[in-house]
Amino acid sequence: MDFSALALFVSTFFFVSLTPGMCMALALTLGMSIGVRRTAWMMIGELLGVAVVAVSAVVGIAALLLKYPAAFQVFKYCGGAYLAWLGIQMWRARGGMAMLAPQERDGAAPPPKRRALMLQGFVTAVANPKGWAFFIALLPPFVDDQRPLLPQLSVLIAIILLLETLCMLIYASGGRTLSGLLRRGENVRLVNRIAGTLMLGVGGWLAFG
Repeated sequence: MDFSALALFVSTFFFVSLTPGMCMALALTLGMSIGVRRTAWMMIGELLGVAVVAVSAVVGIAALLLKYPAAFQVFKYCGGAYLAWLGIQMWRARGGMAMLAPQERDGAAPPPKRRALMLQGFVTAVANPKGWAFFIALLPPFVDDQRPLLPQLSVLIAIILLLETLCMLIYASGGRTLSGLLRRGENVRLVNRIAGTLMLGVGGWLAFG
């Protein structure tokens, strides 16, 4: 891949990643409710999912998903239902992802485990049909079939993961800032309901998008 093609790829993918989507909405929501540091575990899972989708789009696994769409739909619905359940829990100020007022913290549910956050990010990335469509459309034109595939794919995926991480950090930090501003006014319930609504939206988007 020459420098001009690489520059075009970087600029294209950065603006697409920065556009609001399911993964960015999830980063914003978790940044608002549990903070940027713990949201990083979701990001790790999301990045693993993005890498799986990107590699699969290039090597042709996506053709199997087109051949068996019912299995993919079931996966989408299950993932969407799980995220919607989390959103309801946050609306009701219950569960590890709900932000608690100081007087409510005693006896509260423990924060979400790292493995659960990673799984949440992975499922959201892999079950996102728009992500598959995007990678199938974007990646192949940047792969030169006259050169070895592995080095090209390694460079492209490294760039994708770097840009995806940067964009998720921007969204998660924005959510954390918004949470801090609202919490100063002791509007903890409002923060939970905003985050819960966003989580419900991501779940519906994942299931029916």
